Amino acid sequence: MPLNGSQDYARNRSKAARFRALLESPELGFCMEAHDGLSAKVVEEAGFEAIWGSGLSISTALGVRDRNEASWTQVVDVLEFMSDATSIPIMLDGDTGYGDFNNFRRLVRKLCQRDIAAVCIEDKIFPKTNSFLDGGQALADIDEFSGKIKAGKDSRTNDDFSIIARIEALIAGYGMDEALRRAEAYHAAGADGILIHSRRSTADEVLEFARQWAGRAPLIIVPTKYYATPTQRFRDAGISLVIWANHNLRASLQAMRETSRQIYREQSLADVEGRVADLGSVFTIAGNRELAEAEELYLPGRPETNAIILAATRGSKLKELTEDKPKCMLDVRGEPLLRRLTRSLNEAGISSITVVGGYKARAITPNGLGLGSLDLLLNEDFETTGEVASLAKAVDRLEGHCVISYGDILFRGYILDQLLRQDADIALVIDASNAGHPETSGKTPDLAICSAAFSEDVMDDQTVMLEAIGDGVEAASAHGQWVGLAKLSPRGAKLVRDEIGEMEKDGTLNAAALPELLNRIVGKGERPAVVYVSGHWTDVNDAFGLARARNFL
Repeated sequence: MPLNGSQDYARNRSKAARFRALLESPELGFCMEAHDGLSAKVVEEAGFEAIWGSGLSISTALGVRDRNEASWTQVVDVLEFMSDATSIPIMLDGDTGYGDFNNFRRLVRKLCQRDIAAVCIEDKIFPKTNSFLDGGQALADIDEFSGKIKAGKDSRTNDDFSIIARIEALIAGYGMDEALRRAEAYHAAGADGILIHSRRSTADEVLEFARQWAGRAPLIIVPTKYYATPTQRFRDAGISLVIWANHNLRASLQAMRETSRQIYREQSLADVEGRVADLGSVFTIAGNRELAEAEELYLPGRPETNAIILAATRGSKLKELTEDKPKCMLDVRGEPLLRRLTRSLNEAGISSITVVGGYKARAITPNGLGLGSLDLLLNEDFETTGEVASLAKAVDRLEGHCVISYGDILFRGYILDQLLRQDADIALVIDASNAGHPETSGKTPDLAICSAAFSEDVMDDQTVMLEAIGDGVEAASAHGQWVGLAKLSPRGAKLVRDEIGEMEKDGTLNAAALPELLNRIVGKGERPAVVYVSGHWTDVNDAFGLARARNFL
């Protein structure tokens, strides 16, 4: 949801019009820093109504100093990616306007062409010096800067495009009277808003400026240094817009340093992979799902993959936690486990999902829980039947390319990516990190014997096949544990369909678990492929498993 309560933020208006509405709203608005297309997407995803295209952040991301070392055309190129990647308005930190009035009016035209909503320019001498650096801060002549504002206003190709005048008098030590004098001149020249800047650790002088300015034009602040000031004080002072100016850059810098140092030190990814965003999240924010949908539209005949999630059980060891819901609907950091699982499937391009419910199936309400258009089937005999009986309820969905998943697991996106790349008729994800998988307390793990143990060479050079799984496999001889995730080709789906039919005929279907079905297929000469992983997944079978899931980002 947007952070600002303005009702005048209709999505069908231009970005410039929406920014102007945010700026002129009687409620306090917020503008979050971004410095490239990815960070801009993150800002919009978080719910902000506007983006601050920070000069400091863009320059730093380009590897240069915040002293106009990046040319204005290079900055505009970055903004074009940011604008194309998002639907919310962007205000550029335009430094001093990149030169005189002539440079600035050309900049304004180029920003309008790229659907940028606003630009903020500061009344200092070109090339600028960052306001938080020590040393002199030479201010521009008031009349010259006012002329620059007028030139920008006359050059707009969108009348809603906003020009914000940034006052640096307090930064430079010229005092409150000079700041007010400059603000009045710039307002008279046509500035759509005033940004009053300060590098003090308290907000006293900007709040005093706001008091004396008395709402003559929208007022913007940047509380980088006086970050401890309660936001309510800004509301009470009549501030129009708060800019969080550089925190995405600083957050990414810290994270990149820590990750790079750890990988360099350990010469391994093993302890890093679980702390960084999975590849599925990268593909999602980059828009791969939209591309997949476009491919379906423009490349007819592209094979689709559907998924069947087996989620009929209560989870007896969860006791009162599942008194009114199946374990697939347990809360995992604010949303049902099933929602997290279906999101992982969606991020891999799988949108057709069938859930087989049983215990308290009424609690599985796809639309009300934001789970999309899931197809819910029921195994009404869940108390006396097993996994194969639940899968049999969806036997008509075993067509084409399929994924079968237990309903109580979470996994990193790369695991599903690896599974979907397998061209075997049947492929299973096997965790080789520990055959007994100690994180399955109280549950008999689906141990597997494979044609070869996990190793880097095996993973790269040959296909490993399943030889046996489940009951009868001793921990000492097992090569790993099935995590409850499988992929079927169209032929593999037919093999499973046919075996379900055979089990129904011989009376073994109702009591069988999936490993039994897989063993029967193996016994007929088929060899499912194995995708080895080492951790990076978890299941929920008891309260300890739920705690792990809640720490599984």
